[in-house]
Amino acid sequence: MGWHTRWRLRLEIFHYYCCELKDRSCATQNFTIRPRGGVFSRKVRLASDVAGIPFLTFFIVSAPYVVVSTVLTILMGAKLFRVKGLKTEEEKAEAANLVAGFDENDGIESESFFWFGTIMTGLFIIVIAATSALPYISDLGMGYVALSFAAVMLMRYKSEVDKFYQSVDWDLLGFFACLFVVINVMEHAMVLEMIGTWIKPIINMTPKAGSAALMVAAGMASSVTDNIPLAAMLAKILGGLPDAPSMKLWWAVVFGANLGGNITPIGSASTLVAVTIIHKNKLHMTFGGFVKVATPYAAIQLLLAAVYVGLFVG
Repeated sequence: MGWHTRWRLRLEIFHYYCCELKDRSCATQNFTIRPRGGVFSRKVRLASDVAGIPFLTFFIVSAPYVVVSTVLTILMGAKLFRVKGLKTEEEKAEAANLVAGFDENDGIESESFFWFGTIMTGLFIIVIAATSALPYISDLGMGYVALSFAAVMLMRYKSEVDKFYQSVDWDLLGFFACLFVVINVMEHAMVLEMIGTWIKPIINMTPKAGSAALMVAAGMASSVTDNIPLAAMLAKILGGLPDAPSMKLWWAVVFGANLGGNITPIGSASTLVAVTIIHKNKLHMTFGGFVKVATPYAAIQLLLAAVYVGLFVG
């Protein structure tokens, strides 16, 4: 493998990590069908819904971590991949010409189409953020809001609605439906209660130590299994405890289940998407190679999250 191929491979992973971190700050990922096919933070809502964490609270609490972690990840990437700034005037001119060659209107078939979509996206974010404070809508929940906006968009673009139906990942929707059936069966079969007894020593620790231990445990488990059912299972266990668990434990599940999935290619749907893109570009990537590149980032992010939750959350 040539040096340029190796660096391109590392930058692909670095780009994935930056995109993945961005998703940590938004609690509505489970209600969006994303063109790139990811399910990046659906596990976030699985835990925060059971914990009763409103959207604005979630955003306010997670945003500082996301900002610091993103900056740290970029600095790490620049250091590890030896990314240097533009120094000479020739390099700056070449970069300026490259940027100037981009057409911001490329892909916009209709201006009215574009502005309607922009306005609806803005309204969707506002309504989702204010769902808990809006009368009637707060009783219906975020799912109703998402379905309502989806219906409006489908009616507005009914002449091309077949494209939207084709882009929906129906297998993914079926997976989620079956997933929650399995989890509820596990709950009634007392399987979750049995698993809860295994993590009871962690829960009975002091809030700071317990949240750090649970986050590491969730992160390690998430690295070898899909983090969506893991987050759903842990949320069910914490929600079923006789005594209300500390909010630090809820946030430990949120961060641990998310960040641990970054360690291996099979840890989450987002890592699978990243590996798929790498292979589509015919870049050689082994399981061990992914873990080697990804582990420093995941370790730093988990350590930072453990400190953040222990000192500033709850």
